[in-house]
Amino acid sequence: MMAQEQEKTLVSTNFFFKDQTAFIRGKVRDVYMIREEHVVLIASDRISAFDHVLTSAIPYKGQVLNQIASKFLDDTSYIVPNWKISEADPHVTIGHRCAPYPVEFVVRGYLAGHAWREYKSGKREVCGVKLPDGLKENDKLSEPILTPSTKAESGHDLDISYEEILEQKIIKKKELSQLKDYALALYDHGSKHAAKQGLILVDTKYEFGTKDGKIHLIDEIHTPDSSRYFYADSYEDIQAKDQQQRQLSKEFVRQWLIGEGFQGKDGQSCPEMPIEFVETISQRYIELYEKLTGESFVPRDYTNIATEIENNVSSCFA
Repeated sequence: MMAQEQEKTLVSTNFFFKDQTAFIRGKVRDVYMIREEHVVLIASDRISAFDHVLTSAIPYKGQVLNQIASKFLDDTSYIVPNWKISEADPHVTIGHRCAPYPVEFVVRGYLAGHAWREYKSGKREVCGVKLPDGLKENDKLSEPILTPSTKAESGHDLDISYEEILEQKIIKKKELSQLKDYALALYDHGSKHAAKQGLILVDTKYEFGTKDGKIHLIDEIHTPDSSRYFYADSYEDIQAKDQQQRQLSKEFVRQWLIGEGFQGKDGQSCPEMPIEFVETISQRYIELYEKLTGESFVPRDYTNIATEIENNVSSCFA
């Protein structure tokens, strides 16, 4: 058992839990399979952008992601069943093992991020959804749109339309219709909650899987890694002045990388992030936690984090 860590960061883990059958290290999560029934998902403090893990870990990032996702999994369980069983540790959620769909369901209420970059390049259709001329970056869309993506064998996720999912027989029509309804209902819930907190849920992604033939929401939900938020009170004024929205998301990290000449393309080297910038990222994650949940963030003690995680997880399977 080992956890490699920088000061106040959980960079990676290497546990051997009872009845563990598999281990997968994702870009930012370490995933342990327990028998065929359960998953232990450890949210590390690694950070990724443009499908690359960046050179520095971000203090408290994993705790922020795990606890926000845990809250919203509980809050949205009335809309769709989800994989969560328990929050075993500030960095860990234990849940049901589900068979994932190979499609991410991205819902956009505003023209931002990837969709804006596509639109700016001259495209007027994103994932089969037609967009009108004359839109500006971060403009609100007439209604939320579904812009799915599918995982490539390697590299970036690939845009795919609703119709292409059916044509390629990736998901059956009835299931796809239900998944779309779930995604839009979850976005509606997230938008209303964000509004109560003075925020705008700009766009977000959902992942689904099946367990015992029933659709479940899996992975994270409404976190700053999977979602983009603007401040509601300044949104209209900033748009009118054609300025950049201040946002609580990873987009400012992507913009910094772009400014440093990195977009994850072949031949590009990932830049080293200055310590001050790493601290800024950490503060932005904590800010979003507090703004979104309305609760004060309680930072964990990293001194014995590996032992604590191991004991907390093991006690759930005792």
